[in-house]
Amino acid sequence: MTAPGSTPADNPPPTETPVTDAAWPLATRPTTGPVPVLSRSAHDRGHRWRDSADPLRGRSVRVLTVDERRAVPVHEGARGPELVWDEQPELPVGAVYLGESDGVPYAAVRGERALTVNGRPVDTWTGLREIGADLGDLDAGLLAQAIGILEWHERNRFSPLSGAPTTIEKAGWVQRDPQTGAELFPRTDPAVIMLVHDGADRCVLGRQAVWPPGRFSILAGFVEPGESAEGAVAREVAEEVGLRVTDIRYVASQPWPFPQSLMLGFTARVDGDPTLHLDEDEIEEARWFSRDELRSGDGPRALPPPVSIARHIIDGWLKGDL
Repeated sequence: MTAPGSTPADNPPPTETPVTDAAWPLATRPTTGPVPVLSRSAHDRGHRWRDSADPLRGRSVRVLTVDERRAVPVHEGARGPELVWDEQPELPVGAVYLGESDGVPYAAVRGERALTVNGRPVDTWTGLREIGADLGDLDAGLLAQAIGILEWHERNRFSPLSGAPTTIEKAGWVQRDPQTGAELFPRTDPAVIMLVHDGADRCVLGRQAVWPPGRFSILAGFVEPGESAEGAVAREVAEEVGLRVTDIRYVASQPWPFPQSLMLGFTARVDGDPTLHLDEDEIEEARWFSRDELRSGDGPRALPPPVSIARHIIDGWLKGDL
């Protein structure tokens, strides 16, 4: 039998394990938007200005501070939480240009927590997992981008070619190996996440041992080198729960910058024997659940929170849209 290739790509496994009730609460709401919540974006990423000596073009910039635990400053506004941006006359040292919206440039930088930012009160410091589903489209898109690019810089300070410390270019979007001259670009690791169904009224949900009791989600795992996304879906399902699947259909994608994944969402229909055979190194428990069980709350104690693409796919299946 092929050795398991899955990782904790399933949503939502926080960095700290075991996962706590606070990280994955029992009371979670369904998704409502047309796309996964972390796929929302309302800004121009400004790719054409990254080569410029002054991507701000003489304008001031709004800078988001991200601390070492990926937390950011948040203010509770009248319409919900808002990121607290620091207005600066130019890009701070080490900041990465994120793009612009309505003529306003945005950037992100690593920094320390503070009670105020540029005179504005900070109600809390929190992370993308906790606040992403509650932010507006602009803040949500900028925050996902900021976390992803800063994590890349944090984990890639040296060239994989020569071992030399890299230099930062193009407003933070390129690292250069000073010995070989090679340009190093941000990387994204593709992962598949899939709802397996029986073609009728049941789907498979599983749980990892590090999750709080009663929390279930759909299956997931990383795409291996030389493998298609559809091939990864079939392989991961076979490895984790011993099912053969067919009719693999793409649903949507969502960035998951913890630290650098892109979740590719699919549905797949079981082909043949529906008996589950678990890989206990990956899955502690897996079961077939009916739509009625998931709708009524008689199934898992908690489904994934709305920040997860897993919840977007489950909700779409429950509504009959998938």
